[in-house]
Amino acid sequence: MAAFGPLDGIRTLEFAGLGPAPFACMMLADMGAEVVRIERVAPDAAQDAAFTVHRGRAARLVLDLKDPPQAEQALSLARSADLLIEGFRPGVMERLGLGPADCLAANRRLVYGRMTGWGQNGPLSGEPGHDINYLALSGALHATGPAERPMPPLSLIGDYAGAMNFAFGLLAALHAARTTGKGQIVDAAMLDSAALLMAIFYGFHAHGQWIDKREANMVDGGAYYYGAYECADGKFVAIGAIEPQFHDPLMAALGIADLPADAQWNRSLWPALRERVAAAFRTRTRDDWARRLETASACLSPVLSMEEAPHHPHNVARGLFGHRERAADPAPAPRFSETACGSRGFSPSPEESAEVLRRWRAAS
Repeated sequence: MAAFGPLDGIRTLEFAGLGPAPFACMMLADMGAEVVRIERVAPDAAQDAAFTVHRGRAARLVLDLKDPPQAEQALSLARSADLLIEGFRPGVMERLGLGPADCLAANRRLVYGRMTGWGQNGPLSGEPGHDINYLALSGALHATGPAERPMPPLSLIGDYAGAMNFAFGLLAALHAARTTGKGQIVDAAMLDSAALLMAIFYGFHAHGQWIDKREANMVDGGAYYYGAYECADGKFVAIGAIEPQFHDPLMAALGIADLPADAQWNRSLWPALRERVAAAFRTRTRDDWARRLETASACLSPVLSMEEAPHHPHNVARGLFGHRERAADPAPAPRFSETACGSRGFSPSPEESAEVLRRWRAAS
């Protein structure tokens, strides 16, 4: 298999799970890491290919980890891995004989990554949870949505931003392992990542620059110049005209020219101005506004559906989406000037899997 990506040669052992851990493995595979995925049941190739986050695995192996000889097979693969990734509740891997103590005893340079919601310790560590629960405890959910009630931003912040933070931690620990010759455990909690993403807003709040309620601040829907507005056809545009050099041309294009000098920073004026901006946007369709202002330095963009986004000219020019069958497949990110990234595909053949596993076992 041809080498590609800045992580080419990094061996990653993935214990199949849901959500964030597979997403982190997808990112690593996109960057060139060789990911072997241990499945608990045989995957349905047609169904599995529908899940983009499962792309790029170099090999798949079905093991019953509750069977000691099969768990030993997994441990033998850990002996030649650089990274190990699991997303079970605390204690599960230990009961299988595949916990950090077992694996690090077999491979002292191993980076053992653990992705959970609440983390490996604390009174909630053994409790179930989902993205919305981690956002709730971090302060992020309270700050998100309309004034009337909190609104979860899909499962992006806890699950998938958490997965990106996990991938960052894994690579930081890998660098340390290659420097010191000693691996370690990476305890990645979605709660921790959600709180970290709120750092700037906690900083604003500490300095009196953030009101601790929704739709009361510049970038949470409170300001009239930052938000989404409905157009004449029922579709929406998004505006983010914070700086005066973007704000003033946008207001002029909307026919709003009699603003007080302090309008942008005077919160008491925002509700009335939001109504005026909303009325102006309702006079034309979304695409009409986009044609007029998308390239006019006014920080205006059409709000595109998932069906529309892959066909926007900028996204096409960037190659932002690949296409397979009827599905759009977001491209690897970020981009690199010297080590092009890509995907090995979605379902390695039995022959490909067997060859990768043979090399790993030979190296253990």
